[in-house]
Amino acid sequence: MKTNRLDKIISKLKQNNISQMLVCDPASIFYLTGRMIDPGERFFALLIKGNGDNKIFINSLFTVPEDLGVEKVWFCDEDDPCKIVSGFIDSDKALGVDKNLPARFLLRLMELGCASGYKNTSVCVDTVRACKDDEEIALMREASRVNDEAMNKLITHIRAGITERELASYLKDIYLSMGACEYSFDPLVGFGECAAIGHYEAGNTSLCEGDCILIDMGCIKDGYCSDMTRTFFYKTVSDEHRKIYEIVLKAQKAAENMIKPGVRFCDIDKTARDIIDREGFGDKFTHRLGHSIGIECHEFGDVSAVNENVVEEGMIFSIEPGIYIEGDVGVRIEDLVLVTHDGVEILNHFDKELKIIN
Repeated sequence: MKTNRLDKIISKLKQNNISQMLVCDPASIFYLTGRMIDPGERFFALLIKGNGDNKIFINSLFTVPEDLGVEKVWFCDEDDPCKIVSGFIDSDKALGVDKNLPARFLLRLMELGCASGYKNTSVCVDTVRACKDDEEIALMREASRVNDEAMNKLITHIRAGITERELASYLKDIYLSMGACEYSFDPLVGFGECAAIGHYEAGNTSLCEGDCILIDMGCIKDGYCSDMTRTFFYKTVSDEHRKIYEIVLKAQKAAENMIKPGVRFCDIDKTARDIIDREGFGDKFTHRLGHSIGIECHEFGDVSAVNENVVEEGMIFSIEPGIYIEGDVGVRIEDLVLVTHDGVEILNHFDKELKIIN
């Protein structure tokens, strides 16, 4: 177990008067143990207790020979895992559970009367995970470095007539050749008017002169995610499209420049949104400014108008304003940023000035 991380979570639990918690989120268990298991429909949980009597409950289907720094309790498909777990829970005390605990397991634990009450204590884990430690920061820097280089390789395949799906298909092999294991999300490649469609999936649209090329891509490297968006133009760019690009870039840079500990997320969002709004495209910026990222591509917390929490050192999140004109063009520019003790470090170094690909 990564004791420094565990101690921080236990401290948060104590502040909420909780002495025991059942963590079922595979990403959070990976955060604490270094072992990622996708349990599918099966029960999988880490019981953490203030007295140090921690246990991890694993179905025998999953081979875990290594020492995880916590006692393993095995069960098989014929067992009732909730009954086994209940034997280790202090029934006279409240139990913290995380938001990913399926109702079929929570209801069974309640039926067994394994605790005096139940409380969603995911926030105790999520807020600790939000501030990355030195090990995580190094991994996030490396994941973004790989993503930058992968973009450099990917755009060499851009040519007249290539389809969005064909261009996207090159990316998997590029990532694998660089030591990444998989996508952090399915890549988004949109040409021309398709780039204005929210969460568009690469299709059969062919590239033509004057089209924008929106590429939103990320990989998982050593357990941590990257995410970056760049928008290019093929052969030529119209004056109107150039104007839109420069507005988005101005908004993105302004938002990044104001990031430092103590600034509110909603104010960062407002900085970018106000620039786009003043230029007459406010209704064309249709999403929040950013999301937190780490072990998962979208983690707890975001950069949005409704998030009044303040930025803290060690947080990593995206800054990705966009303007989307239906039937015409979509422009988005996205970096990942790391909050430092006195400012911000931008993790992506791929050039974001307007680029025309010939």
